Amino acid sequence: MKKITSAFCLLLITTITCFAQQKEAATFTNPLLPSGADPWVIYKNGYYYYTNTTGRNLVIWKTKHIADLDKAGKKIIWTPPTGTAYSKELWAPELHFLKGKWYMYFAADDGDNNHHRLYVIENASADPMLGEWIFKGQVGDSTNKWAIDGSVFENKGQLYMIWAGWEGDVNGQQNIYIAKMKDPVTISSERVKISSPEYQWEKYGDLHDDNNPAHVNVNEGPEILVHNNKLFLIYSASGCWTDYYALGMLATTTNSNLLDPASWKKSSEPVFKQSPENEVYAPGHNSFFKSPNGREDWILYHANSKPGQGCGKDRSPRAQKFSWNKDGSPNFGIPVKAGTALPVPGE
Repeated sequence: MKKITSAFCLLLITTITCFAQQKEAATFTNPLLPSGADPWVIYKNGYYYYTNTTGRNLVIWKTKHIADLDKAGKKIIWTPPTGTAYSKELWAPELHFLKGKWYMYFAADDGDNNHHRLYVIENASADPMLGEWIFKGQVGDSTNKWAIDGSVFENKGQLYMIWAGWEGDVNGQQNIYIAKMKDPVTISSERVKISSPEYQWEKYGDLHDDNNPAHVNVNEGPEILVHNNKLFLIYSASGCWTDYYALGMLATTTNSNLLDPASWKKSSEPVFKQSPENEVYAPGHNSFFKSPNGREDWILYHANSKPGQGCGKDRSPRAQKFSWNKDGSPNFGIPVKAGTALPVPGE
């Protein structure tokens, strides 16, 4: 009888321990990594493929669980040759699977920010961690103006690129542009400006006094979010060096003429901004992903944990689930405090 009781107790203890471990594993905390600006993730074939700005090269992390990003395997997939127009300041890489191949878009220059342009590499392998990445060159419209933060999406069979750029050749204001693409590496239309900084919260950028707007007005980091028949373009506004860096939103429908600026309606208030009470500052440059079960919507973004940390390595990637308002627009809520236990994306 004692042996049976002991065996039962051992089984009970083991079961409780396993349950506790499962319960612990069912949550995660932000940040996902200690550092990583401009985070991007795509979920495909049962894996999350993640990347962020390193400045020097292009890197992919691969993991089955986004909450385990800090334990994920990673690989440098491409390092630019020296002495070219795209050798330095590699910013905001994005990984896309289009027309049966992988593409990574990124901005780069020769060490002079005035020369930033968009570029792309291509890989025909089923797994972007394998195969050969081939440099396909610059992706740009006929103006060949300054450009960063390129993203690509498809609507009704048509590919589009969106990015942040200058109207002319001198810094002073960053706008959001859109153009059609004839294939994943070629823009086929003129660029169209669909957003410029116009509200107070989009105009914080004075490098000397962050409490006063606007020596460098910024709209950047455009990302598309689709829900039913609605298209939302979520972008980052104000200078990333300020605590006021926040997310704004343009809205249209899938049936609209996306190259008509009048089709896009801008929200008068930011849709995601700093939360001093939660010690989250300058949240921005986001991407979106679905949970593995396809039923949850998540936002991935970078933010600082202290005021005044600016655009440096203190920015870390964070993820949180979001919901939808009755009018079909996204409700991102408030940035969650670092260290708060959150349920992992639903399996």
